[in-house]
Amino acid sequence: MKNKIYTIFTLILLSAILSCKGQSSEPIVDIKETQRILKTLASDDMRGRNVLVPEDINRAAMFIAKEFAKIGLKGFEGDTSYYQEFEKRYKGRRLNLKNVIGVLPGKKRPNEFVVFSAHYDHIGILPAIGQDSIANGADDNASGVSAMIQLAKIFKNQNANERTLLFVAFTGEEVGFWGSEYFSDKVNAKNIVAMLNLEMIGKESKFGKNTAYITGFRFSDLGKIMQNHLKNTKFMLYEDPYTTQQLFYRSDNMPLVKKGIPAHTLSTVQINKDETYHTVKDEVEQLDVDNIAGVIKMVAIGMSGIVSGEETPTRIKANRR
Repeated sequence: MKNKIYTIFTLILLSAILSCKGQSSEPIVDIKETQRILKTLASDDMRGRNVLVPEDINRAAMFIAKEFAKIGLKGFEGDTSYYQEFEKRYKGRRLNLKNVIGVLPGKKRPNEFVVFSAHYDHIGILPAIGQDSIANGADDNASGVSAMIQLAKIFKNQNANERTLLFVAFTGEEVGFWGSEYFSDKVNAKNIVAMLNLEMIGKESKFGKNTAYITGFRFSDLGKIMQNHLKNTKFMLYEDPYTTQQLFYRSDNMPLVKKGIPAHTLSTVQINKDETYHTVKDEVEQLDVDNIAGVIKMVAIGMSGIVSGEETPTRIKANRR
């Protein structure tokens, strides 16, 4: 009888330990911090983060750089700066632009890069609706930048990345992938193992709570790798349901795809019926911060095998488009 009781007790204890272990494997996301970053980037002070208005876009870049510094990321340009600066000529103007890049060096594979990205520019000032003329771009794409910054914090705390992680806030996405094109031309494509771009993740996807979709699913097995790591969790990653919208070709993953890199965009936006897209109504109040937190956790878990160096996604045929 004693042996039977002991066996039952042991099984209960083991079950409890395994349960606790499963719970602790889900990354912790600071909701208040996520909301603070989101609100700052989508505030009226940022004036819509228009890449054509230097003082507005630079204000956002400085904020992101400060967040990277607080986390303890290294700079990209010789470890001295978070800015990847470049010049662009546009309609007779010479624009000085910058991507903001934070680096978490890999432990054993420092020359293999995994890129987490989100564009930080938006469309600035629009014709007024009522008293509001600032397109704050809360979902597009303060939500993605907030998630990227929080992912940097999670991976820094986990201290388990064998590969080097690059956290890249791209400029000029709204006017034609200026930042991501410059980045893709300056970094050796052979060193980039994978890229996951975060775009518009502030609202529940058509698949419901704790879900997201990934563009270009069939072009590499990155999506399948993520799905495998999300098994036995509450998170689900789906193929892009809006194939007629050509989303795979409409975000900052595309310049890297042309180099043969498995680069995809993860999103939750219901693009076929989102009424706030590129309007002054894209405000923080329209978003669900818990949804953003769920996506952050999903990405941290789903990309863990690639970050650790245990898995490598298949390459994409270069110059797809």
